[in-house]
Amino acid sequence: MKKCCFTGHRPRSLPWGYNEKSLKCFAFKKELKKVINNVIDSDNVSYFITGMAMGVDIMAGEIIAKEKIFCDNLFLEAAIPCKNQTEKWKQEYIDRYEDLLEYCDKITYVSEDYTSDCMLKRNKYMVDNSDIVIAVWDGRSGSGTGATVNYARKQGKKVIIIPIKRY
Repeated sequence: MKKCCFTGHRPRSLPWGYNEKSLKCFAFKKELKKVINNVIDSDNVSYFITGMAMGVDIMAGEIIAKEKIFCDNLFLEAAIPCKNQTEKWKQEYIDRYEDLLEYCDKITYVSEDYTSDCMLKRNKYMVDNSDIVIAVWDGRSGSGTGATVNYARKQGKKVIIIPIKRY
């Protein structure tokens, strides 16, 4: 079974910010769904891992959850950096997070509690357990997404970049 994970920016670093009703976000989600369907069809991916962070991770997970309705052989894993990940989140995102967990076939907690490196450990876990990485990235190497892309490339993983600058 081929596996794919997602990496991408948080809302504050996306062109539409927290406004997912914007036309830019709509266009982005349409492209992300197209890329996901392509890895399902062309690369025979049926197992997806989301890091459950606000922004790209949640959006990608929600797309997979909807696709599972039509494709019963899809598997969704939540790779959660720590049990209190949502502690400082607004209720709207907590609700989406909890709803998405209902569609997950497996939940993996990388760390019990928050530590300075639990996000990095989560990202490495996802890459190490995937064949393909879909990265929504602005090209900056100093970001967590950039570090994950670099790690995936060093591990010889196929990396598909969706450049966020086009939106």
